Amino acid sequence: MKILVTGGTGFSGKALVKRLLDLGQDVVALDYKEGIKTDELRKAGAEVVIGSVADKDVVTRSTQGVDKVFHLAAAFRELNVEDSYYDEINVQGSRNVLEAAYKQKVKKFIYVSTCGVHGNVEKIPAPETAAIKPADYYQRTKYEAEPLVAEYHAKGMNTVILRPAAIYGPGDPERFGMIFRRVAKGKFPMFGSGKTLYHPLYVDNFVDVMVACMDEQAGNGEAYLIADEEYLAIEDLVTKVGEAMDVQVKIPHFPVTPLVVAGHVCEKLCKPFHITPPIFPRRVDWYRQNRAFDISKAKRELGYAPKVGIDEGLRRTAQWYKQEGYL
Repeated sequence: MKILVTGGTGFSGKALVKRLLDLGQDVVALDYKEGIKTDELRKAGAEVVIGSVADKDVVTRSTQGVDKVFHLAAAFRELNVEDSYYDEINVQGSRNVLEAAYKQKVKKFIYVSTCGVHGNVEKIPAPETAAIKPADYYQRTKYEAEPLVAEYHAKGMNTVILRPAAIYGPGDPERFGMIFRRVAKGKFPMFGSGKTLYHPLYVDNFVDVMVACMDEQAGNGEAYLIADEEYLAIEDLVTKVGEAMDVQVKIPHFPVTPLVVAGHVCEKLCKPFHITPPIFPRRVDWYRQNRAFDISKAKRELGYAPKVGIDEGLRRTAQWYKQEGYL
């Protein structure tokens, strides 16, 4: 089969492309820029297309002859852009890919959304039916694309929506990078109680479930929360990172409210100058918004079985960070 992966040079996209190539598939990786070691994908046999999902011509060319589509591309951490950019990429870009896939009569369309559409989780663990209450423009626009997927499902295209938790693992220096770098110094400032719940998702576990969704009827028309077996308090996560690095880490506590105010102020001051703020609201939310999810639906209907637990996942990630010179 020929498979299109949008966002294919990014962290999760690249991991998926590699797996698909290992499975003998013909893969097109579409992304708006070169990712870390993108040449590895080319050498492995993937066709890499550099272009935006907002560009209909690029999307049309990328879907030619494609049997299945994984749509991972998204505006995620672009902080020095207008909010409308998130609508352009996450909503209109998704519409472009859906329309092109529909015209191409693809056999399956897998849309990667985010667990963030549920906002701060109040009833733990939260299922897919939990209230939709996105807290920022990224989460809002990721959710606004979900009804578009449902619209094309109603037209007859096989679709599935995945809402992954916090993806981490070897291959990405950013998502857990801040935690690892601070822990490496032996001290991690904790704002708030440290009891806020966090639900990680090891990248290989996520790739496993994405591949399972290639079956044309697997999860057809449904949405699924995808995460590891275990959620934990953020202070416990920091401690486990220390254990993975063999570092005794001290965790002093500070009030979170001043950090919340600083995040909003920094973002507003930096945006007119197109400067990435040192701290911003979404980063502060890590200290105060609960993320804990019920993954039983994915287990039951997709056969999802996360194989890599938090301790092994963090150990592998620490090893990669050291190997690549990030620590």
